[in-house]
Formats: sequence, structure tokens, C-alpha cells
Amino acid sequence: MTTPTETPDAQQDSSDDGGSGARTGWRDLLRGSAGIAVAMAVTNVGTYGFQMVAARVLGPADYGAIASMMALLMVVAVLQLGLQATAARRISADPDNVAVIAEVVVRTTRRCAWGLGALMLVLSPVVWKVLVLDSIVPALLMAVAAVPLTLMGGQAGILQGERRWFPLAAVYLAVGVPRLVFGSLCILISPTETSAMIGVLVALFVPVAIGGWVLRHARDERPAPGADAHGARAVGREVVASSAALLAFFGLSNVDIVVARHVLDSHDAGLYAGGLILTKAVLFLPQFVVVVAFPAMSNAADRRRALLRSTGLVAAMGAACTLGAWLLSSIALVFVGGDEYADVQSRLWLFAVLGTMLAILQLVVYSVLARQGTRSVYLIWVAVAVLVGCGLLASSLPALVVTVSAVDGALVVVLLALSLYRMRDEAHTPTPSPAPVPPA
Repeated sequence: MTTPTETPDAQQDSSDDGGSGARTGWRDLLRGSAGIAVAMAVTNVGTYGFQMVAARVLGPADYGAIASMMALLMVVAVLQLGLQATAARRISADPDNVAVIAEVVVRTTRRCAWGLGALMLVLSPVVWKVLVLDSIVPALLMAVAAVPLTLMGGQAGILQGERRWFPLAAVYLAVGVPRLVFGSLCILISPTETSAMIGVLVALFVPVAIGGWVLRHARDERPAPGADAHGARAVGREVVASSAALLAFFGLSNVDIVVARHVLDSHDAGLYAGGLILTKAVLFLPQFVVVVAFPAMSNAADRRRALLRSTGLVAAMGAACTLGAWLLSSIALVFVGGDEYADVQSRLWLFAVLGTMLAILQLVVYSVLARQGTRSVYLIWVAVAVLVGCGLLASSLPALVVTVSAVDGALVVVLLALSLYRMRDEAHTPTPSPAPVPPA
């Protein structure tokens, strides 16, 4: 039986050779999906290594502010991910117009980056108050960080669409490792919120520099038939639709830390933030599955099987993490932040369950983007509203954890069932017959 990680690459190779059906070999698999998996694993280690350093150096009370800023930065990154998904989907679907698509994506990315940076600058006083920061300076630094963060999305999307796995892996590596190095260095020099954001900001320019260098050569290609479909407006509309779907997901996966800052005292909010380190680790551990499965889920004939197999793989990885957090809670506590977070040790397995549900939900959301469907996004926004409303009624850390887990679990079941039902309808829809060829 073909594994979930083999299917997308096989389909990619089939599309590259004109549909001859040639399957990818182990060498291509290692250069593609496995290489991306290793790069993203190292990036996740670097990203959460920085949060572990911050949790240990700052302690639960001060680390809560860092965690809330990182959560907001992930929400801001939805535009970056929307740009990447749009570029990758369009280039994969129309490889004859790579130059046209890349040029439009680059222009659109620059406009989005400066526009988002300006918006975050205007909203910096709101960010300051909502996240309960010590000063407005970290909020201003987040506004500046939004620019390189968004620029990276268009670059990564072009590389992903062209299947340039090695440069894409280099960009992914440059996301996490510099954050660990620069962020930790800044915190050790000055253990403050502002210092932490300075380190994060400096680190964000590294992947942009690598992506810009890889894509520095302009393409000189004539537009092929169908190039008109990749105009700036069409690309912009798809970016907005993709970003809206991802915004709903990241809003759901990060709003609970903001709720915790308001309903819990600083110590318990810090404990909750520490538990979310494990949640986010479980969420992003199988992220390479999404990258590899995305092309297969764009094919109506294969997307149901790709979603089921990918979901099974993600669920298995999440179950292993949950079991490990339950049996080896003392070791998991070390990665969360150490003895200062001992009060949350007995509930770390529940944070792992939460991360597993979010990982499956992320896969389902990208499946929706692959088939250009948007109706399911409304259900995610409903879940965000329910989570905020019920979360504000929680009076303790255990009550908040149970509330968030219940809402996310219910949404996973509903969305996955709806997605599979709609894919079944697509599979039973007859393919239109080709138009008859007139006689010569």
C-alpha cells in the first residue's frame, strides 16, 4: 500500500511528465518530501527552542506576554500562507506560465507586505492594550516584523510550485534556526518583551534574504495560452480567500492564549502558555504532510484518498505524542519550561490531544483550499466565537483547557465529515464528455 507521503510526489511527477503515470523513486522522495520534512522538523525545533528559552529565563508571569505575541504573529502570518498557497497552486496547475505567475505573485506580495505592515502600525496601540504588554514598543516591532514575514510567503510559494525542494528547505531552515539564535541571545542579554521581539525581527530577515537570492534571476519567457487567468486581480482574490480561511484557523488555534490572559491570573496564564508549547509542537510536527499532500488534494479523483491517508498519518503521530506526554510527563515538562511549570504536568497529555486535533483541522483546511471551497470557513469562525464566549466563562486553568478541547474536537468531527461527504459527491459526478472534433 502506498504511504501518504508517497502519493503526492507520485502525482507531482505524473503531472510533470505529461500524465505518463511514472511514479517517483526513493531518490526523488528523499529529495522532495523527506527533505522538506527534515527542514521543517529542524525549524520547529528552533522555533520552540526559542520559546523554551524564553519560558525558562522569564518565568511563567513574563513568558505569558511573549507567548501571546508569538500567537498574534502566527495570526498575522496568514497572509504569508495565503500568498504561498496561491502561488504554489497556480504554478503547479499551469507550469507553462511560471514566469507570468511569478511576476504577478512578487508584485502582489510586496504590496501585501507593506500594506499589512502599515495596518499593524496603526493597530499597535490596540495590540499593546489587548495583550497587556509592558509598553507599546513590542507592538511597534511586531508591525515591522509583518513586512519580512509576508515577503517570505510569496517567495516560498514560487519555490513550492516549481518543486525546487532544496531552496525551499533552506528557506524553512532559515525561519527557525535564526530565531533560536538571535532570540535567545537577545533574551539572555536583556530578559524583556522588547528584547525578545528584537531578536524575532532580526531573524525574520534571514529567510527573506535567502529567498531573494535564490529568485534573483528574472525569467525571460513568453506567456503561454491561459496566461490571462493569472492577472493581478485574480491572484489577489485568491490570496484574500485563502488568507481568510487560514485566518479563521489560526484565530481558532491562538485565541485561547488571549482569553487566558484575561480570565486567569498571571501565574496560571503563564502555566497555560507553557502547556501550549507542547500543543504547538504537536500541531507543527506533521506539517510536512500538508506540504506534500497539497498537490494530491488538488486532484478531484485523488483528494479523498489523500485526505484519508494524510489524516491517518497525522492522527497516528498525534497519538504517539499524547501517549508520550502521558507516560513521560516529567520529560515533557522539561521541554515545556521546567519545574516552574510543575502545576500543569498532570495535564500535559491534554495539551497534546489539543495539538493533534488542531493538526488534523489544519490538514482539512488546506484540503478546502486545494479544491477551492470556502463554505466550511464559516464554521471555523463560529467555533472561534463559541470558544471566546465559553472561554470567558472559565474560572480556572483546567476549565479553560477542557473548554478549548471540547470546541476544537467538535469542529474537527464536523468539518472532516462534511469534507468527506462533499468529496463523495464529487467522485460520483460524471466527467463531461469531450467535445466532438469536427471533420477536416
